[in-house]
Amino acid sequence: MSSLSRRNLLRAGLAGGVATAALPAPALALGGARPLITHGVQSGDPAGGTAVVWSRADRPGRLWVQTSRRPDFRGSRVIRGPIVTPETDFTGKVRLRGLPAGERLYYRVKVESLDRPGLFSVPVTGELTTAPTDRRDVRFVWTGDVAGQGWGIDPAFGGMRIFESMRRRRPDFLLHSGDTVYADGPLAESVTLPDGRVWRNVLTDAKLKVAETLDEFRGQYAYNLLDEHYRRFAAEVPQINQWDDHEVTNNWYPGEILADDRYTEKRVDVLAARAQRAYHEWVPVPGSTAPIHRKISYGPLLDVFVLDMRTVKDANDGNIYADPARGLLGAEQRRWLIDGLRRSRATWKVIANDLPIGLVVPDGAAAQEGVGQGDPGAPKGRELEFAEVLRSIHRHGVQNVVFLTADVHYTAAHHYDPSRAAVRDFTPFWEFVSGPAHAGAFGPNALDATFGPEAVFVHAPPAANTSPASGFQHFGEVRIDGGSGTFTVDLRDRDGVSLWSVVLRPGR
Repeated sequence: MSSLSRRNLLRAGLAGGVATAALPAPALALGGARPLITHGVQSGDPAGGTAVVWSRADRPGRLWVQTSRRPDFRGSRVIRGPIVTPETDFTGKVRLRGLPAGERLYYRVKVESLDRPGLFSVPVTGELTTAPTDRRDVRFVWTGDVAGQGWGIDPAFGGMRIFESMRRRRPDFLLHSGDTVYADGPLAESVTLPDGRVWRNVLTDAKLKVAETLDEFRGQYAYNLLDEHYRRFAAEVPQINQWDDHEVTNNWYPGEILADDRYTEKRVDVLAARAQRAYHEWVPVPGSTAPIHRKISYGPLLDVFVLDMRTVKDANDGNIYADPARGLLGAEQRRWLIDGLRRSRATWKVIANDLPIGLVVPDGAAAQEGVGQGDPGAPKGRELEFAEVLRSIHRHGVQNVVFLTADVHYTAAHHYDPSRAAVRDFTPFWEFVSGPAHAGAFGPNALDATFGPEAVFVHAPPAANTSPASGFQHFGEVRIDGGSGTFTVDLRDRDGVSLWSVVLRPGR
C-alpha cells in the first residue's frame, strides 16, 4: 500500500482521533452496533497493591475492569469504572486497589453502552506485575524518545519493534524517561535514506503539523498506539511515565514566547496546559491533579523517584547564575527529593531524571537546556540544585543512588566521583543513559566536569538524526537480585542485544 493511500485510509477511518485500520478485527466486525475499545489497554504506576488501568472508547460509555490471578479469569473481581465522555476524549482510567503483592495479574476492559445498558464492547485483555513486599528479583527496562525527528511508523521497516524487544525481556515495568511523543515533530509522507531506501510514514492528521490545540496534542498519543508492537507492549508491561520537552515543544520552559513561525499560538504556557491535559488523559498515570514528580515504592529493594524537570524550570540562558532559588526542580521538589532519599529504606534508590546531570545539552549558540554548561569549575546555575541534593544525602549516609535518563538519543554509562570533581562532598554514583526508542539518533554530547563524570561506555551513531533503520535505538535493563541485592545494568540495542553491562553491589 502506498504511503498516500495508507494516509487516506487512516483519514477516512478517523473518528475522534481513532484510526480504524488499527482496531482489532473482532471490534471491526461489530461495526457500530456496540461500543468499541479503540486503542487497546495500558497500565501504570504499580506500587503498594495498586495500579492504574487505562483505555479508550469510541463513544460515551462506562468502563468496566475485570481482574484475576488466572488467564481464564476464574475467581475474578469486577471494578466499575468511570463514564468516558468527549470531555476526556473518551479516555478513562481505573485505579485498582488491594492487589496481591508480587504477582502476575490479568485484566480485561470493556465498555458498556449508555444508550443500551447491558450492551458491552468486545473486551480487551492486558497483564501487569504488581510490586512485591518481600525481597525477590526485580527486572525493569527504561528508555525514552518515541516518534521523533520525522521518524514515524513504517511497517516495512518493522514499525516500533524495539517495544517488542523490550516485551520479550519480560520486565516488571517500563520506566519511560520522557519525550513520550513528539508534539513538535510533524511527519512527512516519505524520507529518502542515505542508502537510497525510502522510509514511508503512516500518517494521521495530527502528525501533519505541530500540535497547538488540545485535539492535536491528543492525536500525538493516539498515533503511537497505532503501532502493533507499541500496543502489545503497553497491554503487557506497566509503565512509570515522566515527561520532558517534546510533549509540548523543543526545549520549552514556563513563560517562554516562541519565535517559531510554525506556531500560531506563541505562548508556551498555553501550549503546556493543553499538552499536560492530553498527557494525563492518554497516559496511565494517576489523576489529572496528581503531580508528575512522585515516588514509586517497588518493594524493599527499590524506590523510584520520578522527577519533573519542566514545570518550574527557569529560562534557558547561559546557566552560570549564582541564585540558589532558580533551577529545574524548584525548592519544593528539591526538598521532597532530599527528604525522600533520606527516609527511603529501599536497598536501591533510582532517580529518574529526564535531563542528564553531566551532559551539556545546548539550546542554540549561547543558551543551555540541561543541568551542566561545560564549565569545569564549582557548581553554577542549575548545577547548584544537584550539588545541594548530592551534598545532603552524602552527609546523611544515603547510599545506592542511581540516576536513569534518556533525552540525548544515544546510550552511555557515566560514573561520577569526587576525586575527579570540582566539588568533594558527595558519594560516587552512576548515571545511565538509554534511548532513543524510536526517533532520530544523535550524539555523543560533551561531558561537564563539575561532578567528575567519566564516560565508561558510549554507543552513538556516526551522524546526526540517524534513522531507526540504522539500528542506533536503545533501551536499558535493570535486574536487582532478590538474594544478594546486586543491581545489574545492561545497555541494549533495538533487538535486545546487550552492548555493555555492569554489576553494582549495594553498600551497607
